[in-house]
Order: sequence, then C-alpha cells, then structure tokens
Amino acid sequence: MDKIIARNIKKLRETARYTQDEIAQALGVTRSAYSNYESGDREVPYDVIEKASDFFGCDMAVLFEENENVDAMILASAFRLDGMTADDAAEIMRFKDIVKSYLKMEAIEAR
Repeated sequence: MDKIIARNIKKLRETARYTQDEIAQALGVTRSAYSNYESGDREVPYDVIEKASDFFGCDMAVLFEENENVDAMILASAFRLDGMTADDAAEIMRFKDIVKSYLKMEAIEAR
C-alpha cells in the first residue's frame, strides 16, 4: 500500500508542479520525511495522508487507488499557486476540505 500512496502523492505533486520542499512545508513535515513518503521508503502517517488530500483537493480514497482512473482524478485535482507561503497552504487546505465536505453532503442528499 505504501508504494501506491507514494506513486499517487508524487503524481499529484508533479502534476501541480510543486517541489518536494513546498509540499513538505504545506504538510508540516521535513523535506526528507516527505521524500521518504514519496519514494515509499517510509509509511505515510494518517494525518499526513489527510492533509495531502486536503491540500490537493481530492478524496483520501484517490491516494489509495491503483488503477488508470486515478490519473484522471489526479489531473482534476491539480492546482498551482506560485509563491505559496505556509499560511497560504493552510488556507488552501481548509478551503478544499470545506468543498470536499460540501460535495459529500450533496452526494448523500441526492441518494
């Protein structure tokens, strides 16, 4: 599972054209730790997976997907902000979490 998550967070990062350092800062981890997560050498803690899904604006399930459809979901989640500060990243994560929650509620109501 670590290799699948590693592949997906790397693909999200590269698609959005962020550096490992920028993502590490946004997630509140060191660049070295993030590099190990992305290579699959270290298990990604749940809270980091949750923050990554908020930052990239995708459902956490996307990070666990191993099929071709994940590429389309990743492309739909790509977002780039040049000159992003840690505060900017935190605001982006909060906003995307609100949007994800709203979309989930809409889906539940539609059933």
